[in-house]
Amino acid sequence: MSIIIKNSIPILDAKWFGNHPEAIIDNISIDSRSLQNSEHTLFFALVGPNNDAHHYIKDLIAIGVQNFVVTHIPEECNDQANFLVVKNTLVALQQFAAYYRSLFHFPIIGLTGSNGKTIVKEWLNFLLSPDYNVIRSPKSYNSQVGVPLSVIAINEKHNLGIFEAGISTVSEMDKLEKIIKPNIGVLTNIGSSHDEGFADLEEKIQQKMLLFQDAAVLIYQKNTQIEKYISPNTKAFSWSFKEENADVFVFHKEIGNHETTLSYKYKDNSYQLKIPFVDKASIENAISSLMVLLYFDYESDVIQSRMEMLFPVEMRLEVKNGINNCSIIDDSYSSDFQSLKIALDVLESQNQFQKKTVILSDIFQSGFPNEQLYAKVAQLIVSNKINRVIGIGETISEFKDQFSNCITFKTTADFISNFEKLDFSNESILIKGARSFQFEEIVALLEEKTHETVLEINLNAISYNLNFFKSKLNPKVKIMVMVKAFGYGNGGLEIAKLLEHHKVDYLGVAFADEGISLKNGGIKLPIMVLNPESTSFSAIIQHRLEPEIYSLKGLHAFLKIAKQKNLQHFPIHIKLDTGMHRLGFEENTIDELISTLKGNSTVKVQSILSHMATSDDVKYYEFALSQIQLFDRLSTKIMSELEIKPIRHILNTSGISNFPDTQFDMVRLGIGLYGVSNDANEQKYLENVGTLKSIISQIRIIPAGDSVGYGRRFMAEKETKVATIPIGYADGISRLWGNGVGYVNIKNQNATILGSVCMDMLMVDVTEIDCAEGDDVIIFGENPSVSFIAEKLNTIPYEILTSISQRVKRVFYR
Repeated sequence: MSIIIKNSIPILDAKWFGNHPEAIIDNISIDSRSLQNSEHTLFFALVGPNNDAHHYIKDLIAIGVQNFVVTHIPEECNDQANFLVVKNTLVALQQFAAYYRSLFHFPIIGLTGSNGKTIVKEWLNFLLSPDYNVIRSPKSYNSQVGVPLSVIAINEKHNLGIFEAGISTVSEMDKLEKIIKPNIGVLTNIGSSHDEGFADLEEKIQQKMLLFQDAAVLIYQKNTQIEKYISPNTKAFSWSFKEENADVFVFHKEIGNHETTLSYKYKDNSYQLKIPFVDKASIENAISSLMVLLYFDYESDVIQSRMEMLFPVEMRLEVKNGINNCSIIDDSYSSDFQSLKIALDVLESQNQFQKKTVILSDIFQSGFPNEQLYAKVAQLIVSNKINRVIGIGETISEFKDQFSNCITFKTTADFISNFEKLDFSNESILIKGARSFQFEEIVALLEEKTHETVLEINLNAISYNLNFFKSKLNPKVKIMVMVKAFGYGNGGLEIAKLLEHHKVDYLGVAFADEGISLKNGGIKLPIMVLNPESTSFSAIIQHRLEPEIYSLKGLHAFLKIAKQKNLQHFPIHIKLDTGMHRLGFEENTIDELISTLKGNSTVKVQSILSHMATSDDVKYYEFALSQIQLFDRLSTKIMSELEIKPIRHILNTSGISNFPDTQFDMVRLGIGLYGVSNDANEQKYLENVGTLKSIISQIRIIPAGDSVGYGRRFMAEKETKVATIPIGYADGISRLWGNGVGYVNIKNQNATILGSVCMDMLMVDVTEIDCAEGDDVIIFGENPSVSFIAEKLNTIPYEILTSISQRVKRVFYR
């Protein structure tokens, strides 16, 4: 893409302010944090409920970005760059993408539905790429922002596009249709996802069908509800298991252990097709893919040979612990230019080390000639400050000289045979390869070896929950996020990296060693230590942590050390006790506190805080209000007498929701970030963050009268199929959850825990579940949730989360 910026003025209906209308644009960005921003970037300053990118324009100008689409020009940025001023920057981005789409005239496949969009898109890319140069949406880029970014990646070498469109309410699809303008429509399964955004199923179908209003053909599972919304100019191309008058009638389905044989009629002929899946969703998605191949007039033998090679689609980037203190970002199932840009941004957001390595296969379907492609890749590598590139493949080996520090191997096997010589240690490693290179073997070599129980952390869910609570805040209210107790059991450093990426204002930890660990991991955000011991004050000062001071004894001890070190204005946080009666200055000590601090330049009161005891309990509403009023009175007195304006904060997660009028200058977000709320209604809007998973180690059948586990606490009343799971109380599973109280989830079915939970294992009843050794087991996640377990065990979700042992490997993914 290469556009002169002045040509964008009529497209966006923008007002021009700037000195360089001939500036060349070859990159579009909406992310101020991306290292790919440059002088040829056109930055759209999007404004959302939780963030306003106009705040980052000054910083972007400082690193060389010169072209912006804005709703207003920040005062300090006048005459410093080129500005296109519009009414709405998101609408402008969509208008730009729609114009850009109009410049290309090759076929575009547009997909929508409730489920299966991304999988069908990836399968169609695999099935059609031998014959076409395909441009497709990266990952699940199907939103009001993702779709335009996907379409803008088209170049003149592409000759087929595959884009997915996702909507969550009315009035969204019409905008996406103008951008995608599909010639060929594919409607996947219509299910219950995002039901809350529509009045009923009828309205959902009607809105989804807007994507196909100008399509030449629509591929769908035959349904009269759908057919009444098909445009008169659109050809219906349907399939069905039941309706013989469908264009493709699947009259027989034979499901085996690992594959399904479909028998179908098309144009009065019968055919058979084998696909390597047995579940209902995959079979339907495979038929949608088959329909596209039939529409493109592929021969049946080609269809069979390609579809029997379909694969499970990995739709997430995983962040894993690696050998020798490395961090791994696993994106080992795709290799195209657009998804490489996304993966490099993820590498930067999760970067734990100064040293960064990229292991990269040959790149396919870029649309560029190889020489131009690898020049662009080399430019990306430089802009993202990558220290080392390891290329694998015939083509990337030819262009090795494009990179400043590059080793290449012709095959993955060559890399593996030289693995010991490559010295991976103390670095972040992005593994990015096309499926055919089998980079999962490289991941296996680099991944830290632990037992088969893992806690999977959904980083997207953390981002979503953070933004949910941000949306409740008044303008200019800061946010501190608590990452104490190893990030509530989820993994402190990785989550802190993500929070730093989202530009939160403060992090909070319980003890100095937690803060030191984060600082040693490269975290630059200010970190408050809630419970500092006097013996840790020197370490706190050394690592530039900020202590919470809650007593006169502690204050005098810190001042003594601070004076010895000749500190000036070192930030401290004053804790007031307003009724929690745990830690803090009480009202009768405030005068002495003020006297001690008055005229003291050694420290600076960075914030004044207190802690609410009952912010989540409506029956103590008046008590909570009394705490807030006392905090306001005492903090105002301190501020007035010391003539200071520190940050004031008292609200925790529940307080953010229940006391919105008392946010003061900052709030402290804790358990809510991890998807847990004390309010049942609010819980519906939060996303699950952590899923504790294991596998079935062994299955046995025991006769009636036999027992399971220590103390024979379970006695079989009938023949029972028992599965053993390698997780126990040493991993954090409460023994109270055993003996028929709790359950795990296997194949979407609940399996009751039999007998006592052992140190490293537990046993469950799988008599009614069709499962095998090696199958996945959900210990907690969506079902059972940590809130449900906590309720059954008469405890709180905090205890369930923080009990998970650090010997359980954390796997982070997007």
